[in-house]
Amino acid sequence: MLQHPKVKGPNVGLLGFSKGGDLCLSMASFLKGITATVLINSCVANTIAPLHYKDMTIPNLGNDLGKLKITESGHFTLLDVWNNPLEEPNHLSLIPLEKAQGPFLFIVGMDDHNWKSEFYAHIASERLQAHGKERPQIICYPETGHCIDPPYFPLFRASVHAVVNKAVVYGGEPRAHSRAQVDAWQQIQIFFHKHLNCKKSIRHSKI
Repeated sequence: MLQHPKVKGPNVGLLGFSKGGDLCLSMASFLKGITATVLINSCVANTIAPLHYKDMTIPNLGNDLGKLKITESGHFTLLDVWNNPLEEPNHLSLIPLEKAQGPFLFIVGMDDHNWKSEFYAHIASERLQAHGKERPQIICYPETGHCIDPPYFPLFRASVHAVVNKAVVYGGEPRAHSRAQVDAWQQIQIFFHKHLNCKKSIRHSKI
């Protein structure tokens, strides 16, 4: 990325959503030159598959598909499927984010039916502070679901999930979710402009 002619440098920022979020956490923890990381409804543990880097392996967070619950709409919710990363032996899947060079911004949808995103964000905060690092910025949006897209994208309520191969619900109330997408997009830009040393101004939406 730093060698790309359109990348200003000298550092880069990361933006990750859902599984992409824990991949960004891992990149920020192990790679140099990353000075700002934004996570949208992400887990602080490695998920889905083991992560291999050099001579190290971080196991994936376990799950129990027997805890799948079905909603009134006929869709499944994954909220209780994932094991608690603070309990043994699940803690081995936690990503050592305290090794990261730069700060974190956690965007949290409080009606996320895929991850316990607020719980994970607070795990990250406690872990960083326990290692003498700066407390991350955490922004929580009520009535907002899992799929927080850029502004004006329609609410993505459900789909067939690739991991469980079932139709799952992601949460969110249309009006609140839409407003959250507008604000989150602005907050992400402000965060990157601040920590990547870009001096361009941010144009705020009137919504």
